[in-house]
Amino acid sequence: MIPKSKQVLLLWLEGFREACSLHRVVILCHRSRKLLLRTGQCFLLNGLIFLGSLGMFKWFIDPALWWILPDQCSPVTSQEFCSYGGFYAFLRGGLLQLFYVFWFYPLYMLSFILSNIWYNDIAKLGFEAMEKSDLSSAEALRQGEGPTSQNLANSGLGGVMIGIGEQVYSMLLLTFFFLEVYVVGIIPYIGKILNFLLLSWMYAYYCYEYKWNFSGIPLEKRLDFFESNWAFFAGFGSPCVLAIFFLSPLVSGALMAILFPLFVLTATGSGPEKSILAPRRTWKCAGLWRLPIFYAADTLSMLALSIFRLDSPHQMQHEKTG
Repeated sequence: MIPKSKQVLLLWLEGFREACSLHRVVILCHRSRKLLLRTGQCFLLNGLIFLGSLGMFKWFIDPALWWILPDQCSPVTSQEFCSYGGFYAFLRGGLLQLFYVFWFYPLYMLSFILSNIWYNDIAKLGFEAMEKSDLSSAEALRQGEGPTSQNLANSGLGGVMIGIGEQVYSMLLLTFFFLEVYVVGIIPYIGKILNFLLLSWMYAYYCYEYKWNFSGIPLEKRLDFFESNWAFFAGFGSPCVLAIFFLSPLVSGALMAILFPLFVLTATGSGPEKSILAPRRTWKCAGLWRLPIFYAADTLSMLALSIFRLDSPHQMQHEKTG
């Protein structure tokens, strides 16, 4: 067990180091002016406007309301003024709620929608900014899949249906996995630890999914590689989670909206997916067991697809080849 534990620790540390290689963001932004502009827009909305609004509320607006509408009276305050303490507390609470309803929550939704659009643009521009030598893995993958898979990818309606099936299945898989992360978090004693670990895997998968989509790597191969390299991806997702784990939901959402595109670009600049082309025995995780991270989410996704009588992408590919 000692060699295995050492291997897990080294892979985790390698993943953590890969996530912290933020110099890749500078290199990619230097290569693409469009990428620099889009990343700057994301930082402006989520950093200066959203996170800045939260800071202004905490350090200026909230203390000002407590000063104007206090709960308790000072010794120099008249008794007549003190009689309004309960009303002031009610009024202050109402103003705070109005501030949340008409500013923070709409701003959060705007940030969520625009950020998800920009994340895809950032990942695409970052992918295009990579040197051709760094993108050779995608070309080699398509050649290594053989003529059958290549024909499937370009077989007109059949290829489109497989692509749609993969997208639907992937969306269901990640949705159920997110619910799993939430449920695990409420388990007493060990819930927080498991929640941290599952969140690390979830953010790591999100970061690499953009690149894998643009590389044309099949979903089944992605999941196999991810679950086989579970120690590396747990390390890669840890910095993402550490930055937000102990913060309030609004602050963590704003901070993650700033940091997430940076980790996406860091994942774009790394190349662990090149190992997918090599035999499994040559992977750095060789000798470790494959951890079924997505087993529960996969089971629920297959159940949902069976209820709506939809075939999974694996079944569609099997029927097509047959």
